[in-house]
Amino acid sequence: MPGGPRGKLRPAFRRWRAGRPFWGGLLLALGGTEILLTLRASLDVVLHVGMQGLAGYLLPAVMLLCGVLILANPTQRLFYSVIGVLVSLGSWLTSNLGGFFVGLLLGVVGSCLAFGWLPDQEPRVSRRRRRKEARAARAARARAQAAEPGGGAALTSG
Repeated sequence: MPGGPRGKLRPAFRRWRAGRPFWGGLLLALGGTEILLTLRASLDVVLHVGMQGLAGYLLPAVMLLCGVLILANPTQRLFYSVIGVLVSLGSWLTSNLGGFFVGLLLGVVGSCLAFGWLPDQEPRVSRRRRRKEARAARAARARAQAAEPGGGAALTSG
């Protein structure tokens, strides 16, 4: 249904997502969640016990919090992404090798995406679209030259 609720929510979500580093914040939050879930793994699965206690749970919780804050407050994305990458790297020592490297990599990649995001950047134009526009411009110039009197060849005297 074009007029249904899905037809109204999808454009609104796209506008909301375009105004923030969505994928960076999402990956950082997923990395923190993955590390928190691997902390509860059985001892047969755990590779590296690390520092038990507060640090093992605090660092992934901070990763999760930074990911959510990047999505909620994109103006402070630089601060949150720097904290996120530092905490992600610190989770390697404290939280089962950073959630068996998966959470560590998700956190680092998400933080880098959030750090590199530019707010008011024009959307990139695909190569195919640029070529199509260049062909249309050349064709318009050729038509304009053909329409000039004398076939478009101007004689200059020196």
